[in-house]
Amino acid sequence: MQPQTPKIYHIVHIDKLQSIVNSGGLLSDSEVIRLGLGGTTIGMNSIKQRRLTELTLSTYPNLHVGECVPFYFCPRSVMLYMMYIKNAELSYKGGQDDIIHLEADLMGSIDWANVNGKRWVFTSSNAGSRYFEDTNDLSNLANLNWNAINARNWGANREQKQAEFLCEQSFTWNLIERIGVNTQSMYQQAQNILASAIHKPRIEIKNDWYY
Repeated sequence: MQPQTPKIYHIVHIDKLQSIVNSGGLLSDSEVIRLGLGGTTIGMNSIKQRRLTELTLSTYPNLHVGECVPFYFCPRSVMLYMMYIKNAELSYKGGQDDIIHLEADLMGSIDWANVNGKRWVFTSSNAGSRYFEDTNDLSNLANLNWNAINARNWGANREQKQAEFLCEQSFTWNLIERIGVNTQSMYQQAQNILASAIHKPRIEIKNDWYY
C-alpha cells in the first residue's frame, strides 16, 4: 500500500557526507564527475556508465538518468543487499556498515524541484535497466508496486522494488530530514561531520534499514 506521506532514500558512503554538506546537497553523477569530487563510489560501474551515456527519460528525452540525483522509495534496497553480500560485480567491497541512508519527504522534494526549475520523474522499476517507465504525473504514484517496495524479501519483484525518484542535477541538503546508520561508529562519524553544518538532520541508528 502506498504510504500517506512517501519518503525517499539516497544511499551513500560516509566519506562523501562532508562533501555533500559542503556542496549544499546531493549532485548527480554527471556533476560529481564534472567537478572532480572525491569519496568512495558505490554501485556498478557499467550501470553507472549506462545511466550517464545511454539511458534517457521518456518524459524528458534529452535528460539522461545519470544527470539526475537518484532516490529509492525504501531503505534496505536491493543495491544495499549487493553491498552486504559483496557481490562480485561491485567494485566497492566494503560491505554495508559504512553506507548511510539520507531520507527526504517525496512531496516536499517535488515542491522544491518545481520551484527551482528542476525536472523530476519517478520510475516504475530500476532506472539502470534498459526497460523502465518514467512519469512526472503524480496520479501514477499509486501504480508503483508498493508491496514490492516495502517488502523485506522481494523475490521476483526485484526490479519493481528498485523504483526510483530522479531529480535533475542537484538536490538541496535542506530537504534531508533524517540520516539512518547501522552502527554507533557511523552515528558518531555523522554527528562529527554535521557539527558545523547549519542544517542538521536528525541521525538515528536504524538497524532495520540494513541486512
